[in-house]
Amino acid sequence: MNPSRTERARVIVRGAVQGVGFRPFVYRHATELGLRGWVLNSAQGVFIDVEGAGNTVREFVQRLETEKPRRALIRSIECSYVEAAGYERFEIRESDEAGGKSVLIQPDLATCADCAREICDPADRRYRYPFTNCTNCGPRFSIIESLPYDRANTSMKKFAMCPECSREYHDPLDRRFHAQPIACPRCGPQLELWDGGGTVLSRCNDALLDGARLIREGGILALKGIGGFQLLVDARSESAVHRLRERKHREEKPFALMFPSLALLGEACGISPSEESLLLSSESPIVLLYRLTDFSAVFSNSVAPNNPFLGAMLPYSPLHHLLMAEIGFPVVATSGNLSDEPICTDEHEALERLRGIADFYLVHDRPIVRHMDDSIARILLGREQVLRRARGYAPFPIRVEAALPTILAVGAHIKASVALSVGTEIFISQHIGDLETAAAHAAFRKTAADLPRLYDAVPEAIACDMHPDYLSTQFAARHPAPSFPVQHHFAHVLACMAENDLDPPVLGVAWDGTGYGTDGTVWGGEFLLANGSGFERVGHLRQFRLPGGDAAVKEPRRSALGLLFEIFGDELWERADLLAAFSKQETRLLRQMLAKQLNAPLTSSAGRVFDAVAALIGLRQNSSFEGQAAMELEFAAEPWIADAWPFEIRGPVIDWEPTIRALLRDCAAGATVGALSSRFHNTLAEMIAAVARQSGQETIVLTGGCFQNHFLTVRAVERLSAGGFDVHWHQRVPPNDGGIAPGQIIGAAQAMRAAKSESFVAATGKP
Repeated sequence: MNPSRTERARVIVRGAVQGVGFRPFVYRHATELGLRGWVLNSAQGVFIDVEGAGNTVREFVQRLETEKPRRALIRSIECSYVEAAGYERFEIRESDEAGGKSVLIQPDLATCADCAREICDPADRRYRYPFTNCTNCGPRFSIIESLPYDRANTSMKKFAMCPECSREYHDPLDRRFHAQPIACPRCGPQLELWDGGGTVLSRCNDALLDGARLIREGGILALKGIGGFQLLVDARSESAVHRLRERKHREEKPFALMFPSLALLGEACGISPSEESLLLSSESPIVLLYRLTDFSAVFSNSVAPNNPFLGAMLPYSPLHHLLMAEIGFPVVATSGNLSDEPICTDEHEALERLRGIADFYLVHDRPIVRHMDDSIARILLGREQVLRRARGYAPFPIRVEAALPTILAVGAHIKASVALSVGTEIFISQHIGDLETAAAHAAFRKTAADLPRLYDAVPEAIACDMHPDYLSTQFAARHPAPSFPVQHHFAHVLACMAENDLDPPVLGVAWDGTGYGTDGTVWGGEFLLANGSGFERVGHLRQFRLPGGDAAVKEPRRSALGLLFEIFGDELWERADLLAAFSKQETRLLRQMLAKQLNAPLTSSAGRVFDAVAALIGLRQNSSFEGQAAMELEFAAEPWIADAWPFEIRGPVIDWEPTIRALLRDCAAGATVGALSSRFHNTLAEMIAAVARQSGQETIVLTGGCFQNHFLTVRAVERLSAGGFDVHWHQRVPPNDGGIAPGQIIGAAQAMRAAKSESFVAATGKP
């Protein structure tokens, strides 16, 4: 082959290749190499038609992978060679919206170093402009209305570019070439400061300065950010933080803090190199960090009561950078909502929903297309683990090997999110929240319609939870597509398998608070063998009754009572030492519930066992938020204590009665809370290792809300690894119910294949 002979290649690059400067990257390389042709965005990715000397064309294609822009994620490069067309130059063409949509949408990206430098440079035309961005940063998923990702398909279409922005936008060699949210003080969004009635108090930079002053004076400021409103107060002021808690009806659940700089954050928390990288990443999540011992000397005790961790983040938008630089101290930065509601996205809506909470509103006129909470992550065993998946992560997908039917998964009821399969990609929505209120349910319905609309996808099936009372399950039942219920804990296991690219058989340890079991009882302490066509329940924690049902979630003492009744039966009512958490009237009522088995469902829930132990050792009898008792039990553990209590395995049942009896003996002997907590966690890790050995499976996954527990996860991984097991856990898909939807898709796809196979056998008589 003559290397100088003219050749022409048609190239399709699929992946996250829009909104990251991929076309100017292609343009620069093509012109540097003297090639001719064109590049354009399509709904499937980036299409390139290029011709020139054969060896040069091949070098160009190779560079696409090896020298791609930093934020680009290439899934595939398809290249075919055709007859030369005689192009005269290389150009960037207008986008092509035809065909099915499969391009990956970029998440919202934190401010890059170049833009951060510009807003601080008095000589720059974007000096102190809070909506500065380029192809390397800025809003993406929160502003896109449809594909392909062009300005006309975003909420920025209402802002006509000034001549200078237009020049940058159309210059392939400029960093802002086709940066769809491009703006400047002359032509872009602007700030306003409103009072509680919506009266404009100040505008532009004056509004920002006034907002900073109001926070310094102890006020509660509602800030319209990238994906919705945040509520900001001085984190050092006990009165300000306490007032925010009262108004927001958030008694003890920890608040996240935003720090002006990494240096100030380092004075409050210990930061490892991995945690520093996560804080400074393009995702820029809230990161869970260990507080330093003198934290309370500076900050309000109401920020994170009884919690050794702090959720901390750094400024991630130009607005945050400018505001935090002006304030100069850390602030509480919590979601702009009432408890159990989605965050506000519209300034007029915020005036109504945040009335009585916020004192003032710092708003702007760039519309938010979809709400986007701050993500929460941590470093676990040297790896990033996402606990709430939203800004910076959504809607990036996980990829599977074989193409899936188009399935919409509607998740669970708590920490709701949805997912959509398109080919080999499973796109995961942003965090929605708990479906407890009308506002949350409306946000769920909007998000469930949003993903299919973005990708022009018509779901062939709806995957949902088995629980008949979940609003998400009821939504699936009303959908015109057939619904496929997937058992809750099996979905957890499948999600972890998909994220870690694991093939069956796999032993899944699925531990959480509540999940509807195939036998109608409440599951939650499960060992499920995933076999490729379904699962086998090879083990579970011993069941006990929950007096009052769901009331036990908020009252750990009820879980403790049910656990003790399972051990002692009617003898319990003679043990005043074990009933101290209840009044005589309460004891009579709960005794009737347990005796008559009325509103006292059976459960194998590991989460409720955590609650019971927290109550038994005197840590917490009542909880003000989900998981509080289990969290405080984890925080009390002393990692240097390595011994464990006994337990028994009888068939599929892992019996905790010897464990609880040993706990009661140690309590009576005066053991410290820290020692009791450590032995309990160690015992759970031993249970997991024992069942793994008994199962004969080499590959183990740890999933479910209980594996948000850092101490438990580390102990379990250590014990399993020491036993030679190949152990996996969640990283970018949350272990809690926020990560269940991808597993529902995999489970529904298995059920659909099985149904087709049965239909084929019935029609042909052939297996």
